Amino acid sequence: MEEKVKLLLAEDDENLGLLLKEYLIAKGFEADLFPDGEMAYHGFMKKQYDICCLDVMMPKKDGFTLAKDIRMVNNDIPIIFLTAKNMKEDVLEGFKLGADDYITKPFSMEELIFRIEAIMRRIHSDTAANNNQQTFKLGKFTFDSRKQTLTEGENKPIKLTTKESELLRLLCNNANEVLERNFALKNIWIDDNYFNARSMDVYITKLRKHLKEEPAVEIINVHGKGYKLIVS
Repeated sequence: MEEKVKLLLAEDDENLGLLLKEYLIAKGFEADLFPDGEMAYHGFMKKQYDICCLDVMMPKKDGFTLAKDIRMVNNDIPIIFLTAKNMKEDVLEGFKLGADDYITKPFSMEELIFRIEAIMRRIHSDTAANNNQQTFKLGKFTFDSRKQTLTEGENKPIKLTTKESELLRLLCNNANEVLERNFALKNIWIDDNYFNARSMDVYITKLRKHLKEEPAVEIINVHGKGYKLIVS
């Protein structure tokens, strides 16, 4: 029997939280509900979860602060933000913290399930893809997409977020060729809308910072098309 996905749900709206929890359980998830950020963090520290759904506006500890604290403990766990505000700044702040997705209230519970399942499928497919190339040489760096690490010689590996690793792997698979923007968005973010496009720009900037010490490797913008990883 397949093991249930363990989900941490942080939502201060009691009615919405209980509805979401009951729906997730009915759909086969193991879901724990916490009414504020502090309780959610304590719950996270006591149990091994597979994914977190965090409301942005919560008492005691907001969703962004909670995500930062969770990332200090586990840099790999997927995070979906639930936000009542469809503000660019909020969405971009979430992606800067390493969010895997966001969903704006009001939303259908079916949509939330779809987003969760899409993320879990990507994680499982990456784990199962043992026959595909997992390690790439980028000048003096070695990128291990399975471990989500970027290593320079004997130095301590840089731990990448899931989104950083997925994006860098796509770039590596298309090295010295154009990686089309819409292809990357639909492959990693599922949807090529404005907010996801802006979040991808944030992750491209992060990858450039990681690779800035290697002049033989460069990620360039290809106007109107996408990005190109140049490896000389």
